[in-house]
Parts: sequence; structure tokens; C-alpha cells
Amino acid sequence: MGMRGRRWVVAGAAVAAAVGLTSAGSYALSRGEPAAAPATSTVKVDRGEVSTAAATTGKLEPGQVRSLSFATAGTVTEVKVRAGDQVASGQVLATIDPTDAQERVDDATDSLDEAEDALDEAESTSVCTVSLVTPTPTVSPSAPAPSPSCARSSGRDSILNAQQRVTSAKKALAEAKEQLAGTKITAPIAGKVLTVSGSVGSEIRGGSAFVTLADVAGMQISASFPEADAARLAIGLTGTVTLADRPGEEFPAKVVQVDPVGTTDDGGTMVKYGVVLAFEKVPSDLLVGQSANVKVTTSSVAEVLRVPSGAVRDDGTVLVRTASGDQSKAVELGIRGDQYTEVTSGLIEGDEIVIAGS
Repeated sequence: MGMRGRRWVVAGAAVAAAVGLTSAGSYALSRGEPAAAPATSTVKVDRGEVSTAAATTGKLEPGQVRSLSFATAGTVTEVKVRAGDQVASGQVLATIDPTDAQERVDDATDSLDEAEDALDEAESTSVCTVSLVTPTPTVSPSAPAPSPSCARSSGRDSILNAQQRVTSAKKALAEAKEQLAGTKITAPIAGKVLTVSGSVGSEIRGGSAFVTLADVAGMQISASFPEADAARLAIGLTGTVTLADRPGEEFPAKVVQVDPVGTTDDGGTMVKYGVVLAFEKVPSDLLVGQSANVKVTTSSVAEVLRVPSGAVRDDGTVLVRTASGDQSKAVELGIRGDQYTEVTSGLIEGDEIVIAGS
């Protein structure tokens, strides 16, 4: 082979080597790094509390609301409160003109006086008829004379009528005094004024609500739970309440009422049951109607073996870390809560459980 031929062979070999290197580089770039194994952490089996809970949202409501009204019609002469005011029991909140009511009391008082005078007169003018019994011949002349017999038949009717008149007059006077007292609205309890339905100069009908008063010292939480959760609820269960305007704070509460009949939502697809919770200690400065997050503990056990609920697989096994490697192990479970799950057998305290990372 001449020099020219040898040059072509060398050039071909160089090209082939370059192609091989390029292909190898391309392969190395395209395959990438091997996928990293998911991160894991471990936790030891310990003893503690395991609980289940039902959560929902609700709102704050007063323990009681009173609608207060005037006992009689009239013109409002004074309004001493407005919505949002805190009032004491017995405090006068509003008044109407008492003139007409006072006149009725005066008239009723005069009528009672007249009725009592008529009764006195009837009792004093009752007729007593004396009937003397004639002695018979067999009666000794020295025997005592018979006593008089008073017959009040003619006076009894007039006395009875007078007594009935007095009774009616007393009743009328009591009603008139009640209406006079009803020209003032007085707070029956301490609380917060929610609404005032009129102002000075307004014409008011008797019995129509004028002031709405709420017992905010007994504020409660009204909530609705889906029927799946409501079946686990009962009076006396404990829970916690959190409020949007007090982040980071939890307020203990207790279930005091569970509605026996459910209601459906607007779509008619979900049944919910009303539940009322009472604060163990009512926080200050609560707002009527403000929203609240509610969590009720439906079951709880203390000082039991437990593992984080996230460590328990769907098939009821856990991954135990041992000196020879991680081993899958079947366990028997008790209460399964959001945070922890009770282990009744299959593990001992101190076992190291593998939890897959996110």
C-alpha cells in the first residue's frame, strides 16, 4: 500500500474514533443521573393519648336573647341606649309618655274606693229579724227566754254583690298599675343591646318589640355537623374553639346540645345536625355572629402504644427498622386518629418505625 492509501486508513480510523466519542458523550448526556431514593425518617413507638375528632365551622350566639316591649301604646319620650351598649339588670332602657296610664291607675283607684265603701255599707245595713218562740204550757215559768235568731237573707245578696265589685276593682287596679310600669322598658338581665327599633317621638304599639337584649356573658357556639360525624357526638363531649381574630389561641368548650332531627342543605343532598357548645370560660369582648372553627373530641384513650397515623399503611402494616434492614410487619390497631394510631399488638415501646418523606 502506498503512502496515499495509508493516509486514508489513518483518517478513517480517526473519524471512527471521533464518532464513537461523540456517541458516548451523547449517551452520557441523555441518560441523566439515577433517581434519588425517597427521603425517610424514623420515629419510635411510644405511649400517649390517641383521640379522634370531628371538625366544622360555626358562629357565636348569645346564651339567651330577650325581645323587650312596652306594655301599652304611647309616644316614646326617652331612649337611653343604642345598639352595642352594655347594660345592667334593672337598668331603664326607654320610656313612653305615662299620662294615659297614670289616669287609668287613678280611675281604677277611685273605683276600688267606691267598691269598698259600698261593701262597708252593705255589711252595716244588713237586716236582722228576731223571731221569738212562744213558751208552751209544759215549759216552767222560771225557764230562760229563747235567744233571738238573726236572718240576713235580705242582706246577703247585697254583700255578695259588693264583694264581687271589690274583687273586680282590685283586678282592674292591678292591670292599670302593670300598664303604668310598662311605660318603661327595664333590662331583665345584664347584657348587650342588639337592636333598638325606634326613637324619641315614635308612636309605639303595646307588645311590639322595641329593644333586643342579648346575654353575651353566656355566649355559645352554634355549629352543624354532617350526619356521619353527628352520629359520634353526644352531650358532654369536650372540644376546642378557635376564632379568626385570635390566631394561635384555643378555647376549651363542651357540647351542651345535639339536635335530634337533621336538616338538609339547599341542594337537599347532605343532612346536617345542629350542635351547641358552651365555653368552659367565656372569652371577653366576643362579637355576636362571628365565625368560629370547632373541633370536638369524639373518642380518646390515654397511655396506649401509638405510632404516627402516617406510618400505618392501608394494609395495616408498618415498616420497622432493624439492624439487618427495614422489615414490613403486620400490626393490630385500635383507635385511628388524625395524628396518632393506637397499636394493640405487633409492636413494643421503643421500636423504630420508618416514615416515608414527602
